[in-house]
Amino acid sequence: MTDQSEVYQIDAVGLVCPLPILRFKKRTRDLPSGTQVDFLADDPTGRQDLQALCEITGHRIEWMREEEAGITRYRICLA
Repeated sequence: MTDQSEVYQIDAVGLVCPLPILRFKKRTRDLPSGTQVDFLADDPTGRQDLQALCEITGHRIEWMREEEAGITRYRICLA
């Protein structure tokens, strides 16, 4: 399992569609394939948008976990 210190984190809490996905795309653009990313978002449409983006790009959502205050943490492996 990947050590938490080796996971790149992107915080999109407080942003609404389409800003969370745009932030994800911008911050992951130059990261190498296989990079583990924790993406935090609280936008209710974020899950569907992220799943659609992953289908297009080949990224894989490893897991998602509901955290406090309506925030969802997604672990994504970049393609």
